[in-house]
Amino acid sequence: MLGIVRRNVGGAGGLYSQGFGRLRPVASAIRNYSSGGKEMTVRDALNSALDEEMAADPNVFVMGEEVGEYQGAYKITKGLLDKYGPERVLDTPITEAGFAGIGVGSAYHGLKPVIEFMTFNFSMQAIDHVINSAAKSNYMSAGQINVPIVFRGPNGPAAGVGAQHSQCYGAWYGSVPGLKVLVPYSSEDARGLLKAAIRDPDPVVFLENELLYGESFPVSAEALDSSFCLPIGKAKIEREGKDITITAFSKMVGYALKAAEILEKDGINAEVINLRSIRPLDRATINASVRKTNRLVTVEEGFPQHGIGAEICASVIEDSFGYLDAPVERVAGADVPTPYAANLERMAFPQIEDIVRAAKRACYRSVPMAASA
Repeated sequence: MLGIVRRNVGGAGGLYSQGFGRLRPVASAIRNYSSGGKEMTVRDALNSALDEEMAADPNVFVMGEEVGEYQGAYKITKGLLDKYGPERVLDTPITEAGFAGIGVGSAYHGLKPVIEFMTFNFSMQAIDHVINSAAKSNYMSAGQINVPIVFRGPNGPAAGVGAQHSQCYGAWYGSVPGLKVLVPYSSEDARGLLKAAIRDPDPVVFLENELLYGESFPVSAEALDSSFCLPIGKAKIEREGKDITITAFSKMVGYALKAAEILEKDGINAEVINLRSIRPLDRATINASVRKTNRLVTVEEGFPQHGIGAEICASVIEDSFGYLDAPVERVAGADVPTPYAANLERMAFPQIEDIVRAAKRACYRSVPMAASA
């Protein structure tokens, strides 16, 4: 199912405080935007959103490993300690269960914590607080307790960090009632969705992507306004088309857009949907698109079984089955722990040409996978 395309990977650069080496991309295949207008990196978009929300509401504070003195492991919190002081930008020990629990408790009392996990793989240490303490409290208290907390940090694979640091948690947290799960792609997504998450009265899991932090995207004047906020639960049609629908989130949106450009050369006009939100999922936009194009490809970096693509497929089968002219195609990560070797790692996650092949199969432009195996 999964093919290989070249991916430029640089040498080691930067370390976790825990000592895990990282490979950084020196070039990206996911940049798909015009050069006009003001541009902003995803890193700066997140930083500015945090800054503005902290300035607007004294109840907002940031807590996590290296968020203060070190300016953030990925510099998302750069400058916030100097501006707001150690009472609102709190460095913690390496104890995710501890500071996540403290964050939930403070949210019970009306504060608005933004908890940073250095990677969402480490949220496994705190998952009891995320799910049992945060997600369920509003329901179990009959609406008497709100938990306005944001859990944010990089999610999914980076490069060369092995199976324990490369997992996508979209499907994990997306299955939990009481949570909202957001997945930004562009700088405008990052700014608008993080502001929405901080202002929301319910717990929000905010899944970023490490390899997108340094990517620059155009931002509108509206998005630069301090009052800017994107609606939670609303997808964005990044590219309109009529022949096939491609859904994706986070880094895979860029891959889907690049695949759509390649498909256009073969006469296939693809519509690309940036999900933005996994829970709630914008089923209406997805189904409306499928009813127009009559074909669907879902793309994600997570495992295929019980994944986001499986949920989207179920929604389309339930609501728009009569409109489908071909089976739904799912492009996902391989059903194995992430390999450490670079060549195997590339095979374990979707590449642009995997999306192209899946779209062509759905449009009956290539030999079906089973026949070619």
